[in-house]
Amino acid sequence: MKKIILTTLLALGLMAGVTAQAQAPACTNRGDLDAQYCDDNKDLVAEPPKDPSKLKNPSTLVFTYTPVEDPAVYENIFKPFTNHLGTCTGKKVVFYQVQSNAAEIEAMRSGRLHVGGFSTGPTAFAVNIAGAVPFAVKGTDKEFQGYQLLFIVKKDSPFQKLSDLKGKKVAHTAPSSNSGHMAPMALFPKEGLTPEKDYKILFSGKHDQSILGVRSGDYDAAPVASDVFHRMAVRGQIKEDEFRVIWKSAKFPTSSFAYAHDLEPKFRDQMLKCFYEYRFPAEMQKAFDGADRFVPVTYLKDWAIVRQVAEAGGEKFNRTAYEKESAREAAAKKK
Repeated sequence: MKKIILTTLLALGLMAGVTAQAQAPACTNRGDLDAQYCDDNKDLVAEPPKDPSKLKNPSTLVFTYTPVEDPAVYENIFKPFTNHLGTCTGKKVVFYQVQSNAAEIEAMRSGRLHVGGFSTGPTAFAVNIAGAVPFAVKGTDKEFQGYQLLFIVKKDSPFQKLSDLKGKKVAHTAPSSNSGHMAPMALFPKEGLTPEKDYKILFSGKHDQSILGVRSGDYDAAPVASDVFHRMAVRGQIKEDEFRVIWKSAKFPTSSFAYAHDLEPKFRDQMLKCFYEYRFPAEMQKAFDGADRFVPVTYLKDWAIVRQVAEAGGEKFNRTAYEKESAREAAAKKK
């Protein structure tokens, strides 16, 4: 039955793509965007529909946050903000729990999700496949928040450098994850460790599962996002001194907040003002490493490093790559 359902969903997805291509409006530029979107101004994100009847001003605003950890945790963390967003926009706001990056992207692509936080790597797929428009990253008045790829091992393990992990059990998070998969694929070979060649990739599904798996001994090592690692320590789920970081990357932007491209512009601008003017209460600041606001960003400028890493690793963010990565992510969750 599961195979029948999966086959049906894939078929519907392909049919939707074909239909979108047939109905696509005249467009001078799309780049990597799917056929139903247009990027005439070349800022790399989908423009609002030209047909006013296709613009949305929802009575209920659906919001979510990337499933890097247990979604229920973030529903509670974001409760002060979703309350504010409802009051500020005059809308009912619902937090929609998603269990995977693919599910979150599909929710926006199908119109069931209006605004939400996407992990760094999946942001690019959300832009190209779902018409997401990134507009903010958590941060402070000085800068937006970023993170590093940390390659962690247990404190008492013998491993000191990346090449020591050849033939060992190394967990990546999910195929679409930047720090959990794509960046390691692009950056590790220069450090003497080539994923899939020097070790078989084991997908854990999420950053917290990779971290806990290293602690329990299920994995010898794992590339994980530093912000997730530190948040788990703050919440008491782990102790940082239980691990050693044997390699770290340069800084990447953390999860983006993006809206659906087809939101009615007047409402969209009102909603963005609600985001930008909000200041995090103490409990949110603690959960997000001192961030106290949503800092404006653009996909064109601030996600350039992510696109460069993907290109260096031979990765694409188009529909073909998305369907491949979604299938791999679904297979990894079954194990």
